[in-house]
Amino acid sequence: MTGCSESSSASTAPEGRRNGPIRVLATTGMIADVAARISGEHAKVTALMGPGVDPHLYKASEGDVRSLESADLILYNGLNLEGKMQDIFARLAKSRAVLAVADAVPESKRRRPPEFLGHFDPHVWFDVSLWALTIGAIARELEKLDPAHADDYRRNSQALEKELLDLDREVETRIAEIPASNRVLVTAHDAFGYFGRRYGMEVVGLQGISTVSEAGLQDVERLVELIVSRKIKAIFVESSVSPRSIEAVRKACESRGHHVVIGGQLFSDAMGPAGTPEGTYPGMVRQNVKTIVEALR
Repeated sequence: MTGCSESSSASTAPEGRRNGPIRVLATTGMIADVAARISGEHAKVTALMGPGVDPHLYKASEGDVRSLESADLILYNGLNLEGKMQDIFARLAKSRAVLAVADAVPESKRRRPPEFLGHFDPHVWFDVSLWALTIGAIARELEKLDPAHADDYRRNSQALEKELLDLDREVETRIAEIPASNRVLVTAHDAFGYFGRRYGMEVVGLQGISTVSEAGLQDVERLVELIVSRKIKAIFVESSVSPRSIEAVRKACESRGHHVVIGGQLFSDAMGPAGTPEGTYPGMVRQNVKTIVEALR
């Protein structure tokens, strides 16, 4: 990362890195899971934001800053996902390796929703084929910090890339189980745009790309009209967004004579608890797809 450009990264290892495992600090669980799979025993990978945490709203505490300052490698999503932390990343990039992993996705493959003020959609992990592109970028940073184990990082990267490309095809197959007329995914905020584009679903969020601005009455009315007119059978809450707004939509639909159910909870901006299947990136993807397919097919 050079200067204060949000989309750039620094790859120079900090001088005097201690012996032992590389200290990697990732902002989200999705990034941490990939980094841990690539690094294996050669790094200690920690996620700054745990289950249920909304990265759009996250503010770093003093303890977080100290943890970032002690890391050998900082991995963050970028594309304004961690919007309140950009100044911290820019400052730390002058003295250690800092990587915005979403920069690995070519601009031509990024979504630029017109309602998001000209910015790219940061939720690239919902297209598994795009998230696989971050593997190489993370591996290269690890190799620069620890060239002695470069072969291990490359071998782990190849295995993980194959796993994610297989997962990508698996998601395609599962979504195809939903009748075409039912492939409408209604969620609390517009986090699933990449998912919809890649796997053939229409995605409608109550809030926009970011959760910084709360949904208003007009947003609720717009969504209710869509659900009622198209007789959508299920809508979804998210693990990192309060369910109140989606519950309000459900009740408003009922008042207009249309029965719609809460189809389940989706993991959007955070994974599930550690030690559970959804506490890994592939497990999170599979759980989301299972919830969507069972509610809409």
